[in-house]
Amino acid sequence: MAMFSQNPLMNGPNYAMSDVPRQAGEPREHRFNPINSRMSPKVFKIGGTNASQDDASIVLSVCGFAADGEALRDRLDTVCKIYRYRHGKPMTLNACAKRLSTILYQKRFFPYYTHALLGGLDEEGKGAIYSYDPVGSYEREQCRAGGAAASLIMPFLDNQVNFHNQYIPGSGTGHNLRERPREPLTRPQVETIIKDAFDGAAERHIEVGDSLQMLIVSKNGIEEVFVPLKKD
Repeated sequence: MAMFSQNPLMNGPNYAMSDVPRQAGEPREHRFNPINSRMSPKVFKIGGTNASQDDASIVLSVCGFAADGEALRDRLDTVCKIYRYRHGKPMTLNACAKRLSTILYQKRFFPYYTHALLGGLDEEGKGAIYSYDPVGSYEREQCRAGGAAASLIMPFLDNQVNFHNQYIPGSGTGHNLRERPREPLTRPQVETIIKDAFDGAAERHIEVGDSLQMLIVSKNGIEEVFVPLKKD
């Protein structure tokens, strides 16, 4: 899941449910106002054994400078493939998250001009999202947005996913109000929240639009879904 803008951007939420993380981005590539491409994906499968990445289990999102994003994707994918070749098993999400941090830190004096997010299932089968800054600092989060419209999307996610400033009706007045407890959301609920977040961003931000790419990770693999957005 969303990041800062260069022309290629990945706008949008990345959300980890209890066992089904999903990352989403709109594939519009732009340079300020001119649109270079309406189909330049920013969410990628990582670590599969073939070109189509059918058996991949990790998802990488990148936004910022398009060439740096693709270079980072190719480098991390190669690292995962070499690990599988040497050890006879796929790299775990936690190990991949640490390796990505090292890759970014190695380039700290001439960093990749990107903001990266890594998602998948952890060793316990729970969904996980890791967010990074350009020099490798990272943390595991419940949800994260980035890109040109991150400032529009993240407050919405804080309210709808993390339940910030949501209270139980009738539980009191003023400071006595009880906060609504966080609870897992169903897949339809999450997909609706993501779609609503992008619809709202597309209405208010010139750099967001065309379509929404979602990669949904489960124990059965990665499912890719495209949803239309406004195209003007």
